Amino acid sequence: MRSLFRRAAPGTPGGERGDKDIPEDVWVRCPSCREMIYSREWEAGFKVCAKCGYHTRLGVRERVALLLDPDSFEELDGGMRSGDPLRFAPEGIQPYGEKLKSQAAETGLLEAAVYGRGGLDGLPVVLAIMDFSFIGASMGSVVGEKIARAAEVARRERRPLIICSASGGARQHEGIIALMQMAKTVAAIKALGRARLPYISIMTDPTTAGVTASFAALGDCILAEPGAVIGFAGPRVVEQTIREKLPPGVDTAEFQQRHGMIDMVVPRRDLRAATARMIRFFQDAVASTREVPAGAESGAESGGNGRPAPEPALAVTVAG
Repeated sequence: MRSLFRRAAPGTPGGERGDKDIPEDVWVRCPSCREMIYSREWEAGFKVCAKCGYHTRLGVRERVALLLDPDSFEELDGGMRSGDPLRFAPEGIQPYGEKLKSQAAETGLLEAAVYGRGGLDGLPVVLAIMDFSFIGASMGSVVGEKIARAAEVARRERRPLIICSASGGARQHEGIIALMQMAKTVAAIKALGRARLPYISIMTDPTTAGVTASFAALGDCILAEPGAVIGFAGPRVVEQTIREKLPPGVDTAEFQQRHGMIDMVVPRRDLRAATARMIRFFQDAVASTREVPAGAESGAESGGNGRPAPEPALAVTVAG
């Protein structure tokens, strides 16, 4: 009953002028706590609710603006588009070819992944981003190819790699071709590791299924945004399979951090600085292992028996 006697402030939804006089783009309602937020403040805070801290999903351009130095992003292979190799068109379902066209018109994207070169706090990097608004950022042939090419560009140009993951898993419309992307992306990330270049994986809401089971979980450091859904299958599916009740919040970033799958859960406002810090940490660690100890003999690079000495191991600890 108390709400009946509470007056809303003028100029706010429900205020004296009423909702009809307020442009729709002035206020945004938080999807979590339902608080009304001034849209400019919400966008300036990269769509994080100031009241409850809920992190709304970001698009590609918003993610680029969050992480990279201004005007430093150079997109690569922007015209790459998926085909319809299986001619996927089951009865009662929109044909895959038509779905690709409609999604491109709705989102302004040609595919669910974008990658390119850029600068992060002055560091040259390769950044790949998955956008959940395009068919749930499902991984088909083009998404897998772009992730693999991002790793290859990073290795070729000696740049750290950053991948912002968000996905519902492999794209069913492409069948086995989509599943093959898991192996391809893992191989590309493995080659990057052999080149001793850092890979920072940023898991955003949601990161699940085949993406979690492949490149997203292979970062030298794995970061996640607060409250992000992270896992392989949904809790209900797992419970039905193992016939056991799962702990609450088992598919959240915070749960995964407590159990060792994620290194850090980082609020969006701190994500850029944390990523730059981790890249510098790994670069310094790799550089230190390549230093030849003072007084070492000129033949120190051989193993004493004529064979090359093994490459020194890189041991690092990431604080949570």
